[in-house]
Amino acid sequence: MDLDDTPQQAAHRAQVRSWLEEHASEAPVLNGPDALQDEQEIIAARRAWQGKLAEGGLAGVTWPKEFGGQGQGPIEQVICSQEIARAKVPGILDAIGVGMLGPTIIAHGTDEQKSRYLGPMLHGDEVWCQLFSEPAAGSDLAAVQSRARRADDGSWRLNGQKVWTTNAQFASYGLLLARTDPDVPKHKGLTMFIVPMDAPGVTVRGLRQISGEAEFNEVFFDDVALDADAVVGGEGNGWATALTTLMFERVTIGLGSEGLGYNSNRFAHAIATNEDARRDPEVRHVLGEIASELLAVRFTGYRTLTALQKGQVPGPEAGLAKITIVNGAIRAGELIADVQGPDALGKDSEWAYMISFLPGLKSAGGTEEILRNTIGERVLGLPPAPRLDKGIPFSELRSKEAAAA
Repeated sequence: MDLDDTPQQAAHRAQVRSWLEEHASEAPVLNGPDALQDEQEIIAARRAWQGKLAEGGLAGVTWPKEFGGQGQGPIEQVICSQEIARAKVPGILDAIGVGMLGPTIIAHGTDEQKSRYLGPMLHGDEVWCQLFSEPAAGSDLAAVQSRARRADDGSWRLNGQKVWTTNAQFASYGLLLARTDPDVPKHKGLTMFIVPMDAPGVTVRGLRQISGEAEFNEVFFDDVALDADAVVGGEGNGWATALTTLMFERVTIGLGSEGLGYNSNRFAHAIATNEDARRDPEVRHVLGEIASELLAVRFTGYRTLTALQKGQVPGPEAGLAKITIVNGAIRAGELIADVQGPDALGKDSEWAYMISFLPGLKSAGGTEEILRNTIGERVLGLPPAPRLDKGIPFSELRSKEAAAA
């Protein structure tokens, strides 16, 4: 296995590195004494920086050129991410839109939707959010209860609630999964919609986290009017459209580990500041296990990249990378806290945010339990879990649950 850059990849890396060296001074400062503090200023600065990255060819690398991308492969995208991390500048603000929702619209949207939404999304002019999870439908996504009803003129009326929605507080649009036919089995009666977040009837409420921030939100929809052309992928085809989004979500999380800073070398440097810990065999053992797991994720990522480069669709095993990354980083945070003591959670610590944020990431992109079930059934060929809802209309499922309650 040759993991070195090909001559073409090396040239691409040099070009990306040169652009970043030339423009790094224009990037917003998010850490250190000169860091921006006001949330609105940070968002505005990151929007502008995303626009510069797009103009420089460092955003939407795999998007087709006709939609503003570079028409390159996933390896070139990873090279960009590696060089952005090396330059210690922020990446794009709207990773959800560019990494997951944009590709979904490219795959399933109409020509008019692609023309209208992809350009502003790529350049950070319009940020997007993913409106999938609900209070009673997170891991079991097909159980969503948000309802969209079609009027005689072809328009829709949307009612329901979503939760754990990242970036909803400043998003212009959301890609939303709603139930449009309750009289068929739950996977078949779903439709995907583009929802303007400033539409009358849309209410966004922040969910405060232990870190003190409110990155996630709950979103309410009260008789929200949607035009007929808001449907993405066709009426009743929402589940297949959502699977496209989820595939890109898991690949983005799995291949983005180093860009997120979940890197064993970084963890080792944090522990090496304590001489006693550096010599402690148990600390070294735990750090070695974490490093081995993250190294395995890196090479699994290379396999995924190879499959993508050959035009293949990544299988459900991509979810295993997400599980391993998050659990390894949580374990690393706990180890760093044990070594550094209370200082690891102090105001000026670079680790406080990661330690408090990561437990919530266990649910993003599918809970660990659901992902393990999927891998067991579809990769290892284990017997599937019993499904009592198979083939039963969704309306009957809700009636039975209400009767049982």
